[in-house]
Amino acid sequence: MITITNIKRVGSEKTESVTIEGGLIKGWNLPEEGDIIDGQGGTVAPALIELHAHLREPGQTEKEDLSSGLAAAAAGGYGTVVSMPNTSPVVDDPAIVRTLIEKAAGLGFARLRPAAALTKGQKGEELAELTYLKEAGAAMFTDDGRTNENARTLRLGLETAGSLGMVISVHAEDASLRADGVMNEGPVSEALGLPGNPAAAEAARVARDIEIVAGLHAQGVPARLHVQHLSTARALDLVRAAKAQGLPVTCEVCPHHLTLTDEALRSFDAIYKVAPPLRTQADADHLLEGLRDGSVDCLATDHAPHTRAEKERDLLDAPSGIAYIELAFPLMYTRFGETLGLERILDLMTAAPARVMGWAAPTLDAGQKADLVILDLTTERPVNPAEFRSKAKFTPWAGETLKGWPVLTVVDGKVAFQR
Repeated sequence: MITITNIKRVGSEKTESVTIEGGLIKGWNLPEEGDIIDGQGGTVAPALIELHAHLREPGQTEKEDLSSGLAAAAAGGYGTVVSMPNTSPVVDDPAIVRTLIEKAAGLGFARLRPAAALTKGQKGEELAELTYLKEAGAAMFTDDGRTNENARTLRLGLETAGSLGMVISVHAEDASLRADGVMNEGPVSEALGLPGNPAAAEAARVARDIEIVAGLHAQGVPARLHVQHLSTARALDLVRAAKAQGLPVTCEVCPHHLTLTDEALRSFDAIYKVAPPLRTQADADHLLEGLRDGSVDCLATDHAPHTRAEKERDLLDAPSGIAYIELAFPLMYTRFGETLGLERILDLMTAAPARVMGWAAPTLDAGQKADLVILDLTTERPVNPAEFRSKAKFTPWAGETLKGWPVLTVVDGKVAFQR
């Protein structure tokens, strides 16, 4: 049993305490029992939920592993993380799913809900054994890391996943339009002489996938499509239109597409190379409006660690990805706290991901699972990558002063992180 004292609920200035026992919230403002933890006057919220992170295990542990990745997630205030299956080997076998879950459960950090590959080997040709993968504990199906070029295979996957009550999430880019583009196609790529990835590559694929869902929906098939890391205004407008038609289509946006633009690539620093690429300020503004009006369903980080040596290659050869799960909430709160408000940001990172997945919304009510985070909303401190729990100890926001840092994360009633 633990009691966390000196905390405040969102929207209240009243100092309270919460007692946790047996992995559940026992109650509020009870007589203090067990281990007493000072919440330092912080604001308490349900632990964050991450639907899109690359933890690199199995087979790529020089970049990240379950221990470092889930410790980083807990330090970022996350209680649950959905990991992507583009590992070595690919997570397309029920035995791998079970192994990952069992290993993560013994670490004492954030909870792992692995995504499994939609197709065998993520080759886009033959569906993986979706039923068995669900039974093993897979949270969703996705070929993230690769685009689904075969529309028929995706359609069959949506039909099968729909019958299982599962979500399929997609990396929505047309590979032929993207070609060898390493950054957003536009004036900046032209000025730098770098191959561009046009906004049309994302929009064309989103349009195709929405049409597949529309056809299935008309037949009564309960297919659910989730568009990952949406980056362009045009693609968001397509999703917005699909929602207006009542189609079961959701989308996520990443903080890096809100806070960085293709102008950053003028440095020729591959730390800014991501897929889909950083777009224009107009795109970023449009995505922010989507967060405000509800067209964007949730926030996700696409935490994608690589070794420093890999990211020090030139822009043509370096891998895509930014790792920053530890500072996602402080970044959003510092940059957009006034624009979106604390409650909206928290919803986008807690209840909203749960809604996308069809999970019960997290609450802090007595009797509920004790997954919570204490946030220091006032103390400002600089981003210091050397302190990251992740193996990727570098970031575009190094040295930037942020507020909203997690000071305590509790998962299943146990302390997973304490600053």
